[in-house]
Amino acid sequence: MAGTAVTLRVNRRARRVSLRLDRTRREIVATAPSSRRLPEAAAFARERAAWIAERIAELPDATPIHPGMVLKVFGEPVRLEGGTGRAKWLSAADGEPARITAMGDGEGYARAVILMLKKRAAAVLGDRTDVYAAMLGAAPPKVTVADAKGRWGSCRPGLRGGQASIRYSWRLALAPFEVADYVAAHECAHLLELNHGPRFWAHVAALIGDPKAHRAWLRAEGARLHAFGR
Repeated sequence: MAGTAVTLRVNRRARRVSLRLDRTRREIVATAPSSRRLPEAAAFARERAAWIAERIAELPDATPIHPGMVLKVFGEPVRLEGGTGRAKWLSAADGEPARITAMGDGEGYARAVILMLKKRAAAVLGDRTDVYAAMLGAAPPKVTVADAKGRWGSCRPGLRGGQASIRYSWRLALAPFEVADYVAAHECAHLLELNHGPRFWAHVAALIGDPKAHRAWLRAEGARLHAFGR
């Protein structure tokens, strides 16, 4: 277990001490039903060191960013290249895929590429959010992107008639368009229903149909998306 982060949490609904792997955050979570039993949770994690090592080994390797890589951005190929000046997104043309050009190497190059991916994510997800909000008869929310670890998206309703806001993980740009589109529909449904009850899922289904395949893709591939650029 050496070198592996273990997060201790209290969940008062839990009946026992438990251990799980958070694939998105790439960490082990030890849960206790009360703060009094946190030492027991820590001891349980130490006892399960072999299990923890096995689970960590199953995670996808980190994917450093470098010129020459070809990414899938919303399902379409994008080639990373070196360049001069500010980073640029060059659309596909003449049979060539879209390209991101940026100067430098190492962490500086990676930051420039990620900035372009964030801008692309904001543009595409912002557009889909406007479409779905209109379909639901809701006012368009403010859209932002961030490097969220726990959620692919989150919706905050407008207070006292103010504008609602939706925040997305920019890493959705690395998912197929249909999967990212589902997340946009999901968050827009929260503009009308701040829960995951039957009416909420009915709104989602009305927008994009059955979401099961998209939800399964995120569960299976989410850790790979979060490994990109690490």
